[in-house]
Amino acid sequence: MAGICGPNPILHLHRTTTQSPLNLQRVHGGARWCCCSVSPENENKTRTPPLLRLAVSGVTELLRLFSSSAQGNRADYQLKTEDRDENSASDIDDVLRILKADYENAYFVTGNFSSSIYAEDCLFEDPTIRFRGKELYSRNLKLLVPFFDSPSIRLQKIEKGANMETDFVAATWRLRTYLKLPWRPLISVNGSTIYELDEKLKIVRHSESWDVTALEAIGQIFTPSIGRPNE
Repeated sequence: MAGICGPNPILHLHRTTTQSPLNLQRVHGGARWCCCSVSPENENKTRTPPLLRLAVSGVTELLRLFSSSAQGNRADYQLKTEDRDENSASDIDDVLRILKADYENAYFVTGNFSSSIYAEDCLFEDPTIRFRGKELYSRNLKLLVPFFDSPSIRLQKIEKGANMETDFVAATWRLRTYLKLPWRPLISVNGSTIYELDEKLKIVRHSESWDVTALEAIGQIFTPSIGRPNE
């Protein structure tokens, strides 16, 4: 989840569906992916409705309200993130290896990701939000991580791919965590992420799609876990 609770999220929202801005197709033989950008006219058809903007804004303020109780975890997060900033890549296989290691270290639920392989102005997007900047992504993680309770993110598959202009890495994963809110909601999402690379092997686009709609994802946050089936 690229950052559902970033600062002033309403300024960045524009999507309503779980479709990634990269259209994924299998190359013959099933070994690689290819991608292409959504046309500008289709972009205009996916503007976020007011209800979703209001919901995301509400989630942001909710987490900020409860964030004061989680301050104790922030310093440890910062130290661990700095330790992972030295990774570098000489080819796409290195990028894949580093990303795989980040998943194995549960980067999203710990906040420890290899920021050095991201471009400074990397575009981050998921079905609820769209923004630029790896520093903003890092701040979003700082806000989210202290709220995770019994979290896990399991990498299901990761592979490299290319089209005529762009190299990328494609990953599929499953996220499951409770949130440290009074009603202890359960967040359960199957998703995929496309990491699009530039000529310097820096990630310039981190694009997620999920198996639930944006409103369903927001709804999970407000649904008490009591009475919900175990997954």
